Amino acid sequence: MLQLTNFATVCENKSTVFFQVTMTQLQTKRFTIEEYHRLTQLGFLTEGDRVELIRGELIQMAAKGTPHSVCNTKLIRELEKLLCETAVVRCQEPVTLYPNSEPEPDAVIVRGQPDDYLVNHPQPEDIFLLIEVSDSTLKYDQTEKLSLYAENQIQNYWILNLVTYELERYSQPYRDTQGKYNYRNKQISLTTETVLLPGFANLSLNLNSVFPSI
Repeated sequence: MLQLTNFATVCENKSTVFFQVTMTQLQTKRFTIEEYHRLTQLGFLTEGDRVELIRGELIQMAAKGTPHSVCNTKLIRELEKLLCETAVVRCQEPVTLYPNSEPEPDAVIVRGQPDDYLVNHPQPEDIFLLIEVSDSTLKYDQTEKLSLYAENQIQNYWILNLVTYELERYSQPYRDTQGKYNYRNKQISLTTETVLLPGFANLSLNLNSVFPSI
């Protein structure tokens, strides 16, 4: 997580970014999506920094082990084979959740065509299904990410759990009486099973073709 000390002003002088700070009080600066994009435009953040914006904070993304990479590669291949040109499959690309989150899920199925997202990244109303591949980040994906996606009305959220080798399928986001966000339904599917893709009643994903062989 990137922290600044009482962030006051970001000003641009050609290609140089200056930060004006007060050293008497420590606090975390929470960025809006617009500020986050501005930091990228000014070169303060680059693709090599491997961060994503979660609830206003810049979160360092975990390094991916080989099982995670293999699973994600197989997942994207299978989704593209199934969907052809009926929807867009994006791999580890941003989705925009206003006002202050822009995560980069491992896979997301969105409506339309790739060029539809030249101006803006997909937003909740564009998303059929959002998927995280999880091993070292499993707890985070089951709690913080899950709550974030439910709050933003992501209707279908899947976790490919590489710890237990199960698919966790979440649907029907809601807010409880304490103001916390979660999903009403959670279903567990095994690697030997086949599951329907949300929004595509005639398309099924064979999980055996997605999970790494063990």
